[in-house]
Amino acid sequence: MANKIPRVPVREQDPKVRAANFEEVCYGYNEEEAVLEASRCLHCKNPRCVSACPVSVKIPEFIAAVAAHDFEAAASVIAEDSSLPAVCGRVCPQETQCEGSCILGVKSEPVAIGKLERFVADWSRSQGTKKVDKAPSNGHKVAIVGSGPAGLACAYDLAKWGYDVTIFEALHKPGGVLEYGIPEFRLPKERVVAAEIADVKAMGVKIETNVVVGRTVTVDSLMDKEGFSAVFIGSGAGLPRFMNIPGENLNGVFSANEFLTRNNLMDAYRDDYLTPVMHAKKVVVVGGGNVAMDAARTALRLGGEVTVVYRRTEVELPARREEVHHAKEEGVTFMMLSNPVEIIGDENGWVSRIRCIRMELGEPDESGRRSPVPVPGSEFEIEADSVIMALGTSPNPLIARTTSGLETTRRGCLVADEDGVTTRPGVFAGGDAVTGAATVILAMGAGRKAAAAIDRYVKAL
Repeated sequence: MANKIPRVPVREQDPKVRAANFEEVCYGYNEEEAVLEASRCLHCKNPRCVSACPVSVKIPEFIAAVAAHDFEAAASVIAEDSSLPAVCGRVCPQETQCEGSCILGVKSEPVAIGKLERFVADWSRSQGTKKVDKAPSNGHKVAIVGSGPAGLACAYDLAKWGYDVTIFEALHKPGGVLEYGIPEFRLPKERVVAAEIADVKAMGVKIETNVVVGRTVTVDSLMDKEGFSAVFIGSGAGLPRFMNIPGENLNGVFSANEFLTRNNLMDAYRDDYLTPVMHAKKVVVVGGGNVAMDAARTALRLGGEVTVVYRRTEVELPARREEVHHAKEEGVTFMMLSNPVEIIGDENGWVSRIRCIRMELGEPDESGRRSPVPVPGSEFEIEADSVIMALGTSPNPLIARTTSGLETTRRGCLVADEDGVTTRPGVFAGGDAVTGAATVILAMGAGRKAAAAIDRYVKAL
């Protein structure tokens, strides 16, 4: 029986080798491995994996096509719902979404849905087979603010339905967090990100870079003067948070956002870069999410001895299990139930060590997680010449401040309903700009919902 077949392992770079390079860690499945893994699927009558997918990919259908060696059909199935399959196959938290809902996972291991999606996307690109039907032009223009996953997903669907779509991107390269936030060893930029953006552009989507909405243009001017019927705001959450502890202004303290952007987008890890990032010897990363893992593994590849400090236990780590596993394999040290209270500098104003306090878990907080509380008298110090704060991010307030009628929450997120409808008629929003920092696939799901809402709005004009 199919469910008796063990999950097919994925080939990876040796940890000792990959810890010193930025090449992709996972090699992915070959055709034989993909077909074998696809044969494990039970093809449930009520597939829970589909309802657990934020973009509702028809998972059993594409997996059945893979099992039948019809990879072109599998790619066509995925393309109906996902504009970034090679990205999603690599960075989605499948263990808490599609794979986490797979019935096989109850008594065994779930089908490797993410790895199969990656295989299909990579195969399709190598063969040049990706084709999506596009409706004739309907004469309506829609502006997208931000070229991250939410904006790309929204633009893709709207272009498919015949809209004239223009994306406005503040940075010099499109891709948003896919370009600046996720390291090359997890998400290759040219081979994957640029290639999938090219697929979106092939649908007729125009991308204008170096346009800061709120400065270069405003949402109001796009709608009132430039003839856009609707605007979708998918500008992400790029404003880093800090702990507000003594010493955060010392040299050698970075937000994870700055550290990763300089390395991923600006090649600052290179010695010939005009403003290279420091190659620290002892690095402390504060936080436990995927961004913390990305920062820690990047710092390791730059030659640092890296310690992740997290105030809860490993059970509560919000990062993907695969990323934690890879970080440990590569040599990252984890110091659980610890929280920084001060960063201490030397006589020249550079980080020299970080003072922490031991924590213990108390009662659950409002999110259901047990709240960490300090253990009196348990302070200790860690030697460090760099500290990277990976504590989450908030939306940049610029767009809300320069757009009439947009309401925001106490945390600075745009107010929008589940379809992305904001408090300003004709303006929609989704992804991290609404929820705060979340995942790529959740942003894509929000972009798709907003696209459908925009379509209904424009048709009702």
